[in-house]
Amino acid sequence: MNKITPFLWFDNNLEEAMEFYQTVFKNFSVNNVLRYSKAGPGPEGAVMTASFTLNGQEFTGMNGGPQYKFTEAVSFVIDCQTQEEVDYYWEKLTAGGQEVACGWLKDKFGLSWQVTPSVLIKYLGDNDKEKAGRVMQAMMQMVKLDVKGIEDAYNG
Repeated sequence: MNKITPFLWFDNNLEEAMEFYQTVFKNFSVNNVLRYSKAGPGPEGAVMTASFTLNGQEFTGMNGGPQYKFTEAVSFVIDCQTQEEVDYYWEKLTAGGQEVACGWLKDKFGLSWQVTPSVLIKYLGDNDKEKAGRVMQAMMQMVKLDVKGIEDAYNG
């Protein structure tokens, strides 16, 4: 069990979000669902909170109402090994959502994700500052990250 678990505040669509994430992440499981009783404050039988796991990361969600919205101040990074993996997550998570920039997107629930090829982090951390700088410049021009474009920038 994780010692720190992201807790996500949904309006009233947590169950829909879990169904959506189950179609995106091949390694998905619902761990626990708590439903409102007659005591409320939500409709009896509606999901109050749920715990679920996406690719090994546990999350807890709550149907809390419209008071709070997701912002880009918190995002989740998906480490991708190939362009095919980047393309897969990008296509799935932008469906009904929006593309942002530099590998960032918002899904249809407003949650921010970074779909990042691992080679980007490797190249940005290279000791050769000229190569790393070219990679940064290339990334800043991209919306969805392009592995070949990143590699071309690195190689000059």
